[in-house]
Amino acid sequence: MADKNATNSTPNTVAGNTANNSTAPAATSSAVEPEKVRPRNENLETDHGSTVIDDNVVGKIAGIAAREVSGVNNLGGGAARMWGAVRESLTSSTNVQQGVNVAVEDGHASVAVAIIAEYGVAIHELANAIRENVTVAITRMTGLIVDRVDVTVHDVHLPEQETATEQSDDANANYQAVNQPINQ
Repeated sequence: MADKNATNSTPNTVAGNTANNSTAPAATSSAVEPEKVRPRNENLETDHGSTVIDDNVVGKIAGIAAREVSGVNNLGGGAARMWGAVRESLTSSTNVQQGVNVAVEDGHASVAVAIIAEYGVAIHELANAIRENVTVAITRMTGLIVDRVDVTVHDVHLPEQETATEQSDDANANYQAVNQPINQ
């Protein structure tokens, strides 16, 4: 006759009885992740009020800072550069935010920069230099905490492309000079 207080040496899972196994691990899909709370940005949230900095402001700062880095030929992918060229020809102004996307929330900024690199530059070092310059500029000018700067390299600018572009620009300038209407 079996003793009621005796323990079964066979685990419940081996015996096929998992319903009474109280040591089974809890399902991970039902576990709720604790929400990550960002620390208060003391630069922008004070006891006397708050400062809100628009994404466009941060985008302009990031665009200018990225262009300052040696080895960056241009910002933006193919379509962004094409629309930028059209916009510049119509308005004669440069969009410094071209190729830059920014998200600002709770005193923190995340930046994505798309670039065209000069041929011969160590791209990983260029990306790190862009991250550093963009982070320093945004932090210094806005007080925002920069969480990340993602850099996407869309193309490499070859030296031959510059020569062909310069020749094309020279030909266009000569054509326009010759075909100017004569003022009477």
